Amino acid sequence: MGLTTEEEEKLYKPEGTEEVIRVRIPDKRRREVLAIVEKMLGGRRVTVQCLDGKERMARIPGRLKRRHWVNVGDAVIIVPWDFQDEKADLIYRYKRPQMEWLRRKGYLK
Repeated sequence: MGLTTEEEEKLYKPEGTEEVIRVRIPDKRRREVLAIVEKMLGGRRVTVQCLDGKERMARIPGRLKRRHWVNVGDAVIIVPWDFQDEKADLIYRYKRPQMEWLRRKGYLK
């Protein structure tokens, strides 16, 4: 049995080197907002607390539901609906290293 890619990276990664993290930043022109998941409502819906101060109900699309599991406390990017501002579509979920980068750079509190 060979090593997996992750095991090889841990084994051969030089000490003190930091891996490069690519982080997607919300685009204001597309009305994207950074938010934190507060509650799972069921039926592919979650309650999120947005960084613009509003609480919204967000819908998780099927393509995200199958690939990335969204949990309470995750940082996400949402796009509020044009006709109903209290609802939104969830378009991106950050992973743990990306969330740490966002906190270090001041995007998350």
